[in-house]
Amino acid sequence: MKILLITKKFPYPLTEGEPIAINYLAKSLVLLGAEVDLLVMNTSKHFFDPENFPKHLNFFREIHAVSVQNQITLYGAIKSLLTGNSYILDRFKSTEFSNKIAELLNSTNYDVVQMETIYLAHYINVVRANSSATFSLRPHNVEHRIWERVAAISHNPIKKWYLRNQNKHLREFELDAINQFDLLIAITQPDMDAFRSFGFNKEGIIAPVGINLAEYPENEMGAESSKRLCFIGALDWMPNQQGLGWFIERVWQKLSGAHKGVQFHIAGKNTPDWIRQMAGQLAIVHGEVPDAKAFIQQHGVLVAPLFSGSGIKIKVLEGMALGRVVVTTDIGVEGIPAVNGQHLLIANSAEDFERQLKWCFENPGKAAEIGKQARVFIQQSFDLLEIGKKVFDVYSANLNG
Repeated sequence: MKILLITKKFPYPLTEGEPIAINYLAKSLVLLGAEVDLLVMNTSKHFFDPENFPKHLNFFREIHAVSVQNQITLYGAIKSLLTGNSYILDRFKSTEFSNKIAELLNSTNYDVVQMETIYLAHYINVVRANSSATFSLRPHNVEHRIWERVAAISHNPIKKWYLRNQNKHLREFELDAINQFDLLIAITQPDMDAFRSFGFNKEGIIAPVGINLAEYPENEMGAESSKRLCFIGALDWMPNQQGLGWFIERVWQKLSGAHKGVQFHIAGKNTPDWIRQMAGQLAIVHGEVPDAKAFIQQHGVLVAPLFSGSGIKIKVLEGMALGRVVVTTDIGVEGIPAVNGQHLLIANSAEDFERQLKWCFENPGKAAEIGKQARVFIQQSFDLLEIGKKVFDVYSANLNG
């Protein structure tokens, strides 16, 4: 089976959700016998030199990268308003990328063309015109729902208005595009339910991000580790910015002064200055860290205060796989059938977060047990090869059928 995987972000470094999701599924498909080529839109915002891709993480037969300038500019934002287009989408349009898709499809007889995220649906017609392969979409989120939620919790009226305007065009684009694929691979059941409610009527499967537990070494929590909190995530992603800012202001400023010996460590690429200023002396801001797993293991509790977003939250899965206590919201646990109080802790308000974290501080042994149960849960529910096999089998059925 020959697969062309088309992405808008390089599957490395493995410090945020999208690269992890791309890399892990590619690995599972290769282990199951597929040959996978990668075509990546190497954007100015998330540029990575393929020459620096570690060999032990490179499962691809060939890698093709096309550089695309997609910086956010005031001119581009204003132009999108005047033309009635979505700036969120238009930044991923590229003639060079379109030409490269056509070139690859005409040089290799692929069995499957898989697109990662709805942002690449600009190129549906290019694929259809140059290939008869099974054509699948793997949306990592219901994108317009993310922006609906971001707009809803924004306190800036101008920003709220702009996001709602942009999201209107994004929603129309997303709902029009989904039925132009042969197969939809949803990350979570709620996402699939949403796409069905929007009119998706083709074949679809649920395939969350799989975890190879052997790559997540077990390291038991020490007696004081429940007082060491951490956050990790891409801090150029608005839901992470909003959630972290809310947590610092509404929860951590109160907790840090009330409990002796507690610490809060923040890691994430492209950390904005306002986050650093807000954290001040109350938290330690590391910026981008070289090893996300090692960073999480240095702490006992991973906080994921998410109030917008869709799809599965990979850092929640990783924290659980590493045996840490994850404290997150209902949105943070979407698509993860974990039990509150057994596999993780759920908090949806400042009072909830304060109560759950105080419990961790005061009950380190019980907190460590939640971390152990979390790791068992990941092994049972999110095995890499089991999830990869679902995708591989449905591709095989389409080829044989």
